[in-house]
Amino acid sequence: MDKSLPKDSELRLNKYVAISLGVSRRQADELIERGKITINGQTAQLGARINKSDTVKCSGQTITPKDKAYLIFNKPVGYVCSRRRQGETPTIYELLPDKFHQLKPVGRLDKDSSGLIILTNDGDFAYRMTHPSFKKPKRYLVTLDQPLEPLHRQMISDFGVDLPDGRSQLTLSRQNDTDESRWVVEMSEGRNRQIRRTFSALGYTVTKLHRTNFGDYSLGDIKRGEHKILNIS
Repeated sequence: MDKSLPKDSELRLNKYVAISLGVSRRQADELIERGKITINGQTAQLGARINKSDTVKCSGQTITPKDKAYLIFNKPVGYVCSRRRQGETPTIYELLPDKFHQLKPVGRLDKDSSGLIILTNDGDFAYRMTHPSFKKPKRYLVTLDQPLEPLHRQMISDFGVDLPDGRSQLTLSRQNDTDESRWVVEMSEGRNRQIRRTFSALGYTVTKLHRTNFGDYSLGDIKRGEHKILNIS
């Protein structure tokens, strides 16, 4: 049983479910509310506690806690973060050892983007890293198809750009002093393809997007297509 679980005779059911399935405790509560969880054959209720000898099932399948695992992966361009191929496009799991295939990405990168991906089976950690209320900063190296006009830089940084799903405001700084098409972009949101859509709304195409930092974690010297195990207490 996972070392993070209490040593006393009773366990909180939602924590047990969260660790067993790699979901957050909020998601575990939703499964309990929907009647998906049973304890010794009886439908579980919110707030239930269990003994270590109890049999817990989700949708009829027995579940047991797993050791938590955390991984930083440097995603190359041309791979998707889903478990299944999208047409002929390979997935990141084809680059990872089989023992890590049960881990889930914490925030995705699209096929044409590269860089830092965190994978874990710790649902609470994933929730803290991705929910907007925690405002985890992310940093990207972005290359545009043409130099960014000063007015457009001011719009993106100071006022934001209106997108169909809300205003997008990014922090911009130059990668170097001479190239106006290469930028460091920082943000704490994580909407789908937000950076690409922000620049596209002003007439630019992002030709390269590489994530280097996510919260307190950075790629460091991890090479493309390789990974590093994180030790998180």
